[in-house]
Amino acid sequence: MTQIYSLADIEAVLPKIDLVKEIASGFAAYSQGLVEVPPVGELLFPGRHGEMHIKYGAIGGDDVFVIKIATGFFENPKLGLPPFGGCMLVLSQTTGQVEAVLLEEGVLTNHRTAAAGAVAAQYLQPASVNRIGIVGTGVQARLQALYLKRVNPCRAVTLWGRTRSAAEAAARDIAAFGFEVRIAETIEELCDDCRLIVTTTPSGTPLLDAGMIRPGTHITAMGSDTPHKQEISADVIRMADLVVVDSIDQCQSRGEISRALKARAITAQEVSELGDIVANKKPGRRRDTDITVADLTGVAVQDIVIAKAVMQQMRLQD
Repeated sequence: MTQIYSLADIEAVLPKIDLVKEIASGFAAYSQGLVEVPPVGELLFPGRHGEMHIKYGAIGGDDVFVIKIATGFFENPKLGLPPFGGCMLVLSQTTGQVEAVLLEEGVLTNHRTAAAGAVAAQYLQPASVNRIGIVGTGVQARLQALYLKRVNPCRAVTLWGRTRSAAEAAARDIAAFGFEVRIAETIEELCDDCRLIVTTTPSGTPLLDAGMIRPGTHITAMGSDTPHKQEISADVIRMADLVVVDSIDQCQSRGEISRALKARAITAQEVSELGDIVANKKPGRRRDTDITVADLTGVAVQDIVIAKAVMQQMRLQD
């Protein structure tokens, strides 16, 4: 019998999951070729500033597979609605029957995305970080700060947003997580302050360029998950000592790397997968002076592992 779980059900068990560990193991499995991930299904609604993604896949020999539908309609807050929506379907690999529907309303997508940023920081950040830079003021900006607490002792954030009011609202929420937060007037100011930077916007034009980036900086680019988005200019990718992605296949058609490849700033052979670094198949940061970039576009294995972890917690409660 198909189980249907509400957002309240899901949020009740989410704090019991070590999501950074789960997502790291998912990346390692993916890079070892143990996960089948078809191309992303996508519908874009540019006139309404909206998008819909379908991500799905299966871990070989597992008991279930997962289909995730995620929406982002970024004008929704003006209507009093959340910008994100969606659900996950958990199906049996044995019978094909739907075992569960997770009505997560985009929450699991947001948390698994934030956990992926923490995994990237865990393996690529410099040894000493005095301030964390967060570019953007949305849900992901807040969650990135929350999850970075799990992998970095720094409790100082410099935040930049397009509007002062949005930046102030995000700063208040991040401060409630235990951070001292400073709002930067410009992205250049943020880059001067911070050696760990996370970009979280749906920007279609680059916000960071090579002249802003200081030696020893790590950048995790979270926002560019479609072919038309770009937060980091190709010259940042060109100058980086190490470029890491969640999926080489996927990042050739979307995200920062796809733009850098078209600009001939890098070749696919120069890119490492995060899962290979997690599994010690490839090296991460070598020197504190290195500039490193992680381009994370979101891979279905993240949805698989978070859905499985939620389902396991649900069964423990039954």
